[in-house]
Amino acid sequence: MGKRKVWERLLSAERPGAGAAPSARERTAYQQDHDRIVFTSAFRRLKDKTQVFPLSRSDYVRTRLTHSLEASCVGRSLGALVGREIIARHGLEHVEAADFGAIVAAACLAHDIGNPPFGHAGEDAIREWFRGSGLLERHPFTPAQRADFEKYEGNAQGFRIVTRLQSPANPGLQLTAAVLGAFTKYPRPSWVGEDLDGKSGKKFGYFQQDAESFRQVAAATGLVPRIPGLAWRRHPLASLVEVADDTCYLIVDLEDAARLGFVPYRDAELLLGDLAGDSVSGGRMDRLHDPKERLEYLRAKAIGRLLESAAAVFLENEGAILEGRFDDELLSRSPLAVPLQAVLKLAKETIYVARPALEIETAGFQVLGGLLELFTRAVEAGAGAERETTRERMLLRLLPEQFLAHGGEPDPDPYIRLLQVADFVAGMTDSYAVDLYRKLKGIDLPSD
Repeated sequence: MGKRKVWERLLSAERPGAGAAPSARERTAYQQDHDRIVFTSAFRRLKDKTQVFPLSRSDYVRTRLTHSLEASCVGRSLGALVGREIIARHGLEHVEAADFGAIVAAACLAHDIGNPPFGHAGEDAIREWFRGSGLLERHPFTPAQRADFEKYEGNAQGFRIVTRLQSPANPGLQLTAAVLGAFTKYPRPSWVGEDLDGKSGKKFGYFQQDAESFRQVAAATGLVPRIPGLAWRRHPLASLVEVADDTCYLIVDLEDAARLGFVPYRDAELLLGDLAGDSVSGGRMDRLHDPKERLEYLRAKAIGRLLESAAAVFLENEGAILEGRFDDELLSRSPLAVPLQAVLKLAKETIYVARPALEIETAGFQVLGGLLELFTRAVEAGAGAERETTRERMLLRLLPEQFLAHGGEPDPDPYIRLLQVADFVAGMTDSYAVDLYRKLKGIDLPSD
């Protein structure tokens, strides 16, 4: 199959389970996807989910919501930059560079939608709680079902939200196959029976209950199989989503840290200057005296240079990417890899271990573990797996019907009912999780 045909399939506007997506003159199918994501409650909740500094009282610090919006803007530019060259190379018809940009932008917009409260620490908290709960040994789970909990992953939760949980009557948002493919950075389940090399094999992108949904995406877009019916190579545009995410979180986390005083302005300026390189105008910098303005200028220049570099690596390796032979981070092959690693090193040593972040993330283990303990015991008792108490009956009434089986009872399948409790807890904002935990533990009581 020629590259033109491969790209036409990768850009599929089919909506798995709903047929082809009609495009209006005003909005393409991919732009419709973008708008569908924006109007979801799951996306709105990102405003109160940790980016780096949980529950920050500063009105400057970025949240998952602002990060996702920024990544989407960056992804649109990067997608269009690559798309223009791909269209010229292969004579793609009825597609524009803006379509590439819209696919990447929509996928970037949703890329963090499955993150639980307290960021990556929240993922760790859920994994560790299930590993120590004894529930996984109590039920006859398959190795794959068990791994879904032991290796719990926000990326898989995100796929679950957009294809099942958000607007469950549809089910899901019914996004195009192209956007769902670009969204899924790790096109594999939690357990495949062997180690998978490459960047796309390091984590997983869908839970067992959602495996058929992803198989439909893979079939519609023609993803390269690794293990037939189980694992695939990435959709090529997923690597652009990764670049947009990495660029935004590294560069703007550095800017946030400087504004909060965790990193000296001068250090941040030097690091961003190395990334911006000769794109910086000396005259413009000389006219900027406010450290914040200097940093903002360098941030913009650094992001622009990173995008140009990533696009060049993608286009240079297009053939290997389409065939599934290139499975690495684009920026790791870029001339900017060394200064980017310097930013990452500073972030790991200074920003991500800042005392306020560590204090709240550590408390997050107690909060999420406590909520999982309360609600899993309630659904287990409600399903007859444990003796039911009055308190557990009351807790069951607090669980929204969306996370129960038909009739408002716990699902008889133990895998589904535990997964639904994880859905409930993972969907909370940072503040709501803390507030509910305090109320249920009797630390704070509701008042009129």
